[in-house]
Amino acid sequence: MDWYKLPLNDIFKKVETNEAGLGNSERGKRLAENGSNVLTKGKEDSELKKFFKHFNDLLIYVLIVAGILKGIVGSYIEMVIIFIVVIINAIIGYSQERKATNSLNSLTSMLSEEATILSENKKEIVPADSLVVGDVVLLGPGDIIPADLRIIEAYNLVVEEAILTGESTPVTKNSDVITEKADLGDRLNMVFSGTLVGSGSGKGIVTETGDDTELGKISRNLKEMKNTETPLIKKMKQLNKQVFYILSALIVFLLFYSIFYHDFSMNELVSALIALAVSAVPEGLPAVLSIILSLGVTRMAKEKAIIKKMPAVETLGSMSVICSDKTGTLTKNEMSVVSVITKDEVSDHTEKPIELRDESLAFRRLVEIALYCNDTKIDYHDGKREVIGNPTEGALLELANRANLSQDNHLIYKIPFDSLYKYMAVLVTVDGENYIYLKGAPDVILGLAKQQVEKDTSTPLDLEYWESRISEFASKGQRVLAAAYKKVSSEKEHLTHEDLHNEMIFAGLYGIIDPPKKEAIEAVGVCREAGISVKMITGDHKDTAIAIAEEIGIENYNNALVGSEIEGLSDKELRDVVADHDVFARTTPEHKLRLVTAIQENGHVVGMTGDGVNDAPALKKADIGIAMGIKGTQVTKDASDMVLADDNFATIVKAVKEGRRVYDNLKKTIYFALPTAFAQGLLVVVSLLANMPLPLTSVQILWLNMVTTITLSFALGFEPYANDLMKRKPRDPKENILDSYAIIRVAYVSVLIAVLGFAVEAYLRGKGVDTAVIQTTLLQTIVFGQAFYMINCRELIKFPIDKGILKNNVLWGSLAILLVLQAIVIYVPVFHTIMETTALNITQLGISLLAGLGVFVVVEIEKWIYRLVKK
Repeated sequence: MDWYKLPLNDIFKKVETNEAGLGNSERGKRLAENGSNVLTKGKEDSELKKFFKHFNDLLIYVLIVAGILKGIVGSYIEMVIIFIVVIINAIIGYSQERKATNSLNSLTSMLSEEATILSENKKEIVPADSLVVGDVVLLGPGDIIPADLRIIEAYNLVVEEAILTGESTPVTKNSDVITEKADLGDRLNMVFSGTLVGSGSGKGIVTETGDDTELGKISRNLKEMKNTETPLIKKMKQLNKQVFYILSALIVFLLFYSIFYHDFSMNELVSALIALAVSAVPEGLPAVLSIILSLGVTRMAKEKAIIKKMPAVETLGSMSVICSDKTGTLTKNEMSVVSVITKDEVSDHTEKPIELRDESLAFRRLVEIALYCNDTKIDYHDGKREVIGNPTEGALLELANRANLSQDNHLIYKIPFDSLYKYMAVLVTVDGENYIYLKGAPDVILGLAKQQVEKDTSTPLDLEYWESRISEFASKGQRVLAAAYKKVSSEKEHLTHEDLHNEMIFAGLYGIIDPPKKEAIEAVGVCREAGISVKMITGDHKDTAIAIAEEIGIENYNNALVGSEIEGLSDKELRDVVADHDVFARTTPEHKLRLVTAIQENGHVVGMTGDGVNDAPALKKADIGIAMGIKGTQVTKDASDMVLADDNFATIVKAVKEGRRVYDNLKKTIYFALPTAFAQGLLVVVSLLANMPLPLTSVQILWLNMVTTITLSFALGFEPYANDLMKRKPRDPKENILDSYAIIRVAYVSVLIAVLGFAVEAYLRGKGVDTAVIQTTLLQTIVFGQAFYMINCRELIKFPIDKGILKNNVLWGSLAILLVLQAIVIYVPVFHTIMETTALNITQLGISLLAGLGVFVVVEIEKWIYRLVKK
């Protein structure tokens, strides 16, 4: 219902009430019929269910079945080890995802707890959740508006709506009917649940409550929004499926092959197939990926980017579009004077101190008027700036503060600002003389002045000049205020409106805007170099959005779209439009949601930044939602994947860089982990096909997969940034982790390690050594092969031994830990029983080392050939 278009009498009829308010019996009846004025909460999974969902993985199922079968055949130690591996993986996943989404609770907490109403012309304070459509609510300064209201009366009623509309300046409300279609931020005769009364007073009739309010619509969108899977999770699920299907087909084939062609006992066959399952499943990989993502989370936290969901680290690295809110994200969310316009010059805003004695008379008067004709104060608490009063006046006060003037002991008399006459006037004493200082709407102040300051003297008012200047700076998105003054008798002690109609001298104009952050301008430039498109989606005015977008370096800023134009487009048309439009103004939460969806449907990985409640649904829909930590609402933080602790857009660029590094290192880890796991599987497969005894036991294979994979892969997570990291284009989200080259690498390295393993086994068997020595030597051979191949994987294409290898202390530490663990397994007697190993002599260790070195040499030869072919 477009309540803002209806005259008050029509609204009273529709909601069956009058200006005196509903009686208590009628209120009770409506409350029983329509429910409380609260936001309904979504259903949340129990902590137990959240934990058990981490067992919902195809490869984990394989390990669970393998563990159960081990228990059935009596191999209890191996069963316990397998289950420990499964549980460790689940604990790591659960601990990283434990923070539940509190978006709806946070929305509820934004609602007012009490409301003052008229009930049959009597004032009553009632719980806000008892409000019903038709109630008449009284509003005063500091009130959180308890429901959506149509204004009946407004007395200088100013409401801060930035959290809902994204508009940077408070909005003055009135009761006038709006006949044209208006965006949310332009509905001046409406106030909305959850917004704040900054000043003035008013009275309004409740038109919507609970889930039907604008805040409720956001709540409903959040409840309906499904959590999107990150590219990494999608790729890992795809990889898991591929491994599962290959493994399942192989097990079925080997089961029938062994039954028909070999005389295995059932116990031997089950043990062999379990060994295959355990060997081919890279069960250490999920734990390693979690660790690498955790490292990324830790490093980002040091850069002021707080990651709430681990996979978001990798998603940042693949992000191709950032949809950014304007207010408080790209801009400071602090109104500032950026232009001081006199008849002689235009002074750009600077943050340097102002020496008034070096300035013109007009500039000095403008600074003095900014200070003395001002009701606002600025306080600093714990280093944070707080404007107590109107943000626009706060901007004027900041200008005057740089001139080191004092606001005290000058005021004699004041006419406060009123929306009826659109100005504020003061009688003040400056340097022993009395002056009337006046500021307000340019058209009003120009109407009161006949003279202007030009070259430090009074000249006739050049109306055409000032009107052109007003138009010029308004088109830049600046809010323009005018100032005038006149000198009066030192005996004057009172001020009337009539005093302002004679001999006022026009001093000049202030251009005020919420300026962009310098760091944001630099960050947008870096994004462009990295192939990341930045789109501004704001609830603010079109001219303001275009001005900021141009200054900040956003492309395609001229062809900005407003919310009403977005509404006129079909989903298909919108998908086409978002490709070459980068600025969207006067948008509602629904518009933001549609825009993010349209960009995603064009194949992009989308990040959405924001700080207001209005941004929450779009943040949750985006591939990665980025909330502001300082000025962001709790709702936005809860709906996001990442929170910027410093509210700095530039921090996103640092996070993207870290995300790209994480992906590089994840890819190196997968290149490393899969061939080493598949090589062990090949040992089992070939043994079964050739009717040979298994070269390694299930426990020995688990040792290789879990312990060596974690220690060695962990080192790859600490690899430094690549030199070209932020000059690459974002990678295609459809790109597989394993491309054709990777599949070839995985295949031949798997075969290489397995062949070397069989060669070592055959050599030792020919020497007549016992089974324990053969298995232990083979175990050590694969360990050395993995260690050398891990060094290969430092660079997927280039030669891996460079200066960077000396900087990665974790790499050397992990190699040392691995060697210590292997020494314990080989030389500590108690482990001989558990792992079925034995002590090796120098010759046997030398054979293992030589075979492992062979892996390194062959892989580097292949990489050299690949580089030649690529050239």
